[in-house]
Amino acid sequence: MKELEDRIRRDGTVKPGNVLKVDAFLNHQCDVDLFDQMGTEWARLFADRHIDKILTIEASGIGIACMAARHFGNVPVVFAKKTQSINLDGDQYVASIYSFTKQREYPVIVAKRFLHEGEHVLLIDDFLANGNALHGLIDICHHAGVVIEGIGIAIEKGFQEGGKKLREEGYDIQSLAIVDSMDAEAGTIEFTSAQ
Repeated sequence: MKELEDRIRRDGTVKPGNVLKVDAFLNHQCDVDLFDQMGTEWARLFADRHIDKILTIEASGIGIACMAARHFGNVPVVFAKKTQSINLDGDQYVASIYSFTKQREYPVIVAKRFLHEGEHVLLIDDFLANGNALHGLIDICHHAGVVIEGIGIAIEKGFQEGGKKLREEGYDIQSLAIVDSMDAEAGTIEFTSAQ
């Protein structure tokens, strides 16, 4: 998606360790118009799929998932929580994932009452690098007995293995921007064509 690639080039920052900082528009400050364009594009890419719900993970996936939901008939958005709280009651699906950016493992939790066997779910997230967060969501989906119709990603780090592995596992991944390479010293970002 050219608009997203242009925005990454203009406002993204490459940090040492293959970190792409896009907090000016994606995962700290939110550009709602850009999110809406992203939702439009995912709706086009998954137009032949029946979607009952969108599943994401807090916090950065929530905004883009909510905007995308508008383009799928205002389906509900369910987000996996990263911490247990007194507000999480009843039976729960729990998976453990490792965060590259936080450098630690943590649980992701979804109340069982929000995912029902046989529902058709679209997974949405802001980044795909190693695929750990998505594998956690996929694990929850398998335990819930829902059908994963596809995976929508804002930015995929194509030089890392996550996307390749998930595609080999048979998942339809539609990434709006695929970063082929980044150079922190030069501040450059190169893209491959989205699939």
